[in-house]
Amino acid sequence: MASLKVPASVPLPEEDAEQLQKAFKGWGTNERMIISILAHRSAEQRSFIRAVYAANYNKDLLKELDKELSGDFERAVMLWTLEPAERDAYLAKESTKMFTKDNWVLVEIACTRSSLEFFKAKQAYQVRYKTSIEEDVAYHTSGDVRKLLVPLVSTFRYDGDEVNMMVAKSEAKILHEKMEAKEYNDGDLIRILTTRSKAQISATLNHFKNKFGTSITKYLKEDSDNEYVQLLKAVIKCLTYPEKYFEKVLRQAINKMGTDEWGLTRVVTTRAEFDMERIKEEYLRRNSVPLDRAIAKDTHGDYEDILLALIGHGHA
Repeated sequence: MASLKVPASVPLPEEDAEQLQKAFKGWGTNERMIISILAHRSAEQRSFIRAVYAANYNKDLLKELDKELSGDFERAVMLWTLEPAERDAYLAKESTKMFTKDNWVLVEIACTRSSLEFFKAKQAYQVRYKTSIEEDVAYHTSGDVRKLLVPLVSTFRYDGDEVNMMVAKSEAKILHEKMEAKEYNDGDLIRILTTRSKAQISATLNHFKNKFGTSITKYLKEDSDNEYVQLLKAVIKCLTYPEKYFEKVLRQAINKMGTDEWGLTRVVTTRAEFDMERIKEEYLRRNSVPLDRAIAKDTHGDYEDILLALIGHGHA
């Protein structure tokens, strides 16, 4: 599932911290050293390195990286070095700001993380920004988008595999009625998608397809120009087939006239420790080109090197 390659024998955090400190010294920063260490350490190991660096050198590793690096490479290293909950909190905050507003990223975080991962992200958000994701999302959205996103970021879903087939059948019927009537902003539809477990929603949508002969997203294709309907589709995709959602983000990021480095960096840094291998398989199936080759063609230098390392094509 994860593409991150961690060596069988990992140096002590003190040794890694010392090597990073050396990488910052002298006339030029040793970017290769930074990649060889940070791009091959787990979240827990990176957290230890940050703590040891602060204790031994009385400096914040993130601030040192910010000072020494630049451009897309800096952004990738900074995002990667953050703990997952810190990173999600940062991404969510950026997504609610006026000039970097991106409701799709909010959907992504709320629907592809486990309930506990998302809860930790919300805790990190409150600690860092002295406000809650819920109130910021409510403040920066309106209409149907607010009606969908506020409960989506407020929920704590059941994470188990148990499914109630009676509920799946009855709620598939409700969803079908709403799709037929084009009542995409209906309260029951939003309730089902924002509160039910991922396993329950999958069972409901499978029954929907078997019973009515088509997938729920086919109904939503007719109104694909509507932002709310697009977000609804993203919610469904993220909850049921996250690898397909992330493959599309990567495809669009790489295939644009100019690469969307923000989308590319976000997906690689957030999924390398989770499901990047599955995303890579989906990318190859959909594009007939391996993801590493697509990234190598579209990026260069240290930025290319860290992305390739994180998707499992660097040497641990």
